[in-house]
Amino acid sequence: MHIGVGMFATDYAIPIDELARETEARGFESLWVPEHTHIPTSRRTPWPGGSALPLEYSHTYDPFISLMLAAAVTKTLKLGTGICLVIERDTITLAKEVASLDRLSGGRFLFGIGGGWNAEEMEHHGTVYQTRFQKMGEQVRAMKEIWTKDVAEFHGEHVNFEPIWCWPKPAQQPHPPVLLGGESRYTLQRVVDYCEGWFPRSRQPELVTQGMNALREYAAKAGRDMKTLSVDKNVPEVIRKQALKFVRQVGQPPGGDKKH
Repeated sequence: MHIGVGMFATDYAIPIDELARETEARGFESLWVPEHTHIPTSRRTPWPGGSALPLEYSHTYDPFISLMLAAAVTKTLKLGTGICLVIERDTITLAKEVASLDRLSGGRFLFGIGGGWNAEEMEHHGTVYQTRFQKMGEQVRAMKEIWTKDVAEFHGEHVNFEPIWCWPKPAQQPHPPVLLGGESRYTLQRVVDYCEGWFPRSRQPELVTQGMNALREYAAKAGRDMKTLSVDKNVPEVIRKQALKFVRQVGQPPGGDKKH
């Protein structure tokens, strides 16, 4: 088991390079940052965490730029998106960003992803809320083509491109692990279908326990060895202001004051 730290990297929080140095110096395995490009002022979509949306959601730095700075001041610290909103990004550009960060960091990137909850935010990026998971699945499969093949192409309903050349390739082979966030049974099936790990939150710990049983069930039906899947659990335990503890199990898994 490995312990990491996660925090909203914002323009008013501890600088990400300072946090990265201190995280590595204290023996933590990894550092994770989330993503929101913006928050629409309509606030039409309710925040799943409660009534008032914390300020940090509209103040986050870009996760890839933040993690590249963290990589530059550390040697062994793993660097993760917790999570990256894949469905709000261009597929080919995102594949390039992931490969670049992984290669420049010496193979330390952990690619946490999710479909998001804010309908109006993703609409501003041209993504339809009802079909976001279909889009995300195609995006992940397309990126894996780009990362693993000299000549890549993909033809789907949401992602479509003719043969391309795209380097660099990631340092990790065949690519950084893709870790999917969420707790639903649909999430667990997607983990088995096209990811390398599950990234549940622990607001309701019983859902994680139930999810582990379902994950084993789905993996068995698909003929997938559970040793090929990791579990990266977001535990809401405050370490310092805005900092969260992350628990990471690789291989055989176990049984802000201001608000909008």
